[in-house]
Amino acid sequence: MRERLFPRTFQTVPAARAYTRDTLTTWDVTDRQADIVLCVSELATNALRHGVPRGRAYRLRLLNFSCCVRIEVHDSGPGRSRILGRPHGNGLLIVECVSDEWGVLPRRPGKVVWAEFRAHE
Repeated sequence: MRERLFPRTFQTVPAARAYTRDTLTTWDVTDRQADIVLCVSELATNALRHGVPRGRAYRLRLLNFSCCVRIEVHDSGPGRSRILGRPHGNGLLIVECVSDEWGVLPRRPGKVVWAEFRAHE
């Protein structure tokens, strides 16, 4: 497991992508790397737009299991992440289409939005 806190600024999204790429390379995970990085970008952006209150940060956690890689974005904001069908709200639709599974877990305060990626066989 690797994790890192990122401050509440949109400039951290490229840093979150780079952190993910570096971690996956260290773990020698090459399969689905582009999908994983895309979903980190979408979840980090979603957390910044809707979940991270002023003065707070979001946590990116990366987990490497024998079956899959799991990404988690933790925020301390209220509300639940869900697909709303808005014209500019396609981030979670992308995550749903690209990942094998995704979901939202409650956290105090806030929530954890996660996605899992199994290796293609």
